[in-house]
Amino acid sequence: MPTARTIRRVSDLKAQRMEAYRYWERRSVAERMNAIDEVNREAYFAKGIDLDRRPSNRTLVRVLRPNWRAV
Repeated sequence: MPTARTIRRVSDLKAQRMEAYRYWERRSVAERMNAIDEVNREAYFAKGIDLDRRPSNRTLVRVLRPNWRAV
């Protein structure tokens, strides 16, 4: 997913943080989750790990609880 990127020079760190907070606050939950996924993939790629080619080493187990009810 290509994104438009802008480079800005800032002098006030607090104002920059507030601007970043407002930016992400306006984004949908799906856009935020996609951004997190993209950052994680880039971090793993920088370590030499390709998540698309790496097999999962986790096993999912569904546990049934007889007296459990959804809230």
